[in-house]
Amino acid sequence: RDERAARAREEDRARRDAEAVERDAQREAEARRLTAAQRGSILGSAAFAGFIDRAARVVERALDVDYDVTVDYARAAPDAAGDARPQLALVAALADERVRGRAVMDIAWSPQFPELVAVAYSRNTAAPNAPDGLVAVWNARARSRPEFVFTAPSEVLQVAFAGAADGAAPAADPHLLVGATYSGQLLLWDMRAKALPVLRTPLTAAGHTHPVFALSVVASAAAPHVVSVSSDGLACTWQLDMLAQPHDTLELANAAHARTDEVSVTCMDFAADEPAAFVVGTAEGAAYAVNRYDRAGCKAGLNAHDAYRGHGAPINALRFHPTTAAGDFADLFLTASSDWSVRLWRARPAAKPASPAPADIAALHVFDAFDDYVYDARWSPVHPAVFASADASGRLALWNLNADVELPAHAAHTPRALHKLAWDRAGRRIAAGGADGLLYLYDVGDLAAPRADDHARFARVVSELSA
Repeated sequence: RDERAARAREEDRARRDAEAVERDAQREAEARRLTAAQRGSILGSAAFAGFIDRAARVVERALDVDYDVTVDYARAAPDAAGDARPQLALVAALADERVRGRAVMDIAWSPQFPELVAVAYSRNTAAPNAPDGLVAVWNARARSRPEFVFTAPSEVLQVAFAGAADGAAPAADPHLLVGATYSGQLLLWDMRAKALPVLRTPLTAAGHTHPVFALSVVASAAAPHVVSVSSDGLACTWQLDMLAQPHDTLELANAAHARTDEVSVTCMDFAADEPAAFVVGTAEGAAYAVNRYDRAGCKAGLNAHDAYRGHGAPINALRFHPTTAAGDFADLFLTASSDWSVRLWRARPAAKPASPAPADIAALHVFDAFDDYVYDARWSPVHPAVFASADASGRLALWNLNADVELPAHAAHTPRALHKLAWDRAGRRIAAGGADGLLYLYDVGDLAAPRADDHARFARVVSELSA
């Protein structure tokens, strides 16, 4: 009886194996019966192309990882040369055929995906049929080509990720980017969609009709919103899901101007602890505080009486000190100008009433060790005394005010003018770009790690400059 049972089990197993072989043969035969038209349809489908693109990107990212997977730790010796990197080391210069002939207009790191950096490019005058505006999202870990490329009907002057820069909750969708254009339109792109904008503002009197050189994503209790200021002095507040018309508008005017009371705004920034007010830089070389709303003793609009004067040419960039470095310095800001200088200022409290008569505010210090226009200057997000500057000579300079307030601590040079720079959130890398259209990635090295006494030392430096 046991032998019969064992024989039955063996026959059953053999039958199942034969059925499995028959099924595999049937599947193989069905696969072989695809016609040339069917194969062409599969290979030409959007789903297959998307799969190949995603798979290729995964492989490229793996190949770009700077790690030797074949290392034998039992025989390998430490690389002593690797510890002697310069303080400002060029890691990569990113370019692509689609951005050839364009200049870098703006740079923004993603606050949610630290390896992604968005770059806005100018129009390619040699390619009249190409889109006027272009935004490329590069991956600092996969540098052979951009992760995404978005187009615009006009030159993109400013770009930002829609997520709150300080990581405040609730954050906007991390896949959204917002851009400001030369035509005055604001555009919204989605990394999950195609190259065209998914939303855009109207080109009517309800919004901007002049170039928008100033754009900021501001965190709020409800959701992040966008504040933009055009070159005719019109400030607009926008909800990201409603770009058909601005949520608020504010006309910035200066009655002291001779011909027109319009203020030609070239840049803007918010202090980290003051979302209800901001400071704008102008083409006349002065900076002004702006209140977004009426409050006790302060009217909404531009405070023309308390002007930050000192530059003799347009202000190209204005950047407040970040709170991540030290909350005590949130009222400090830098301005970079075409008069070959960067200036350090202390902002008046936004809630303080305006002076009854015009009273110019002087800079705390002037950094004039430049040989050309200065296009950008930005504080390190982690070191309180460090900032970087980019100028028309192609020099990227790193300043450590705890060491020297007259000369930069380190510098790197590129062949063409540098227009913009941006620190990554960790403060370890700087992205810079300019006239040649290349995106330069630099490793900051030891400057990214402040020492325990750097905050106190910088407080003493600021106190001495204020005296």
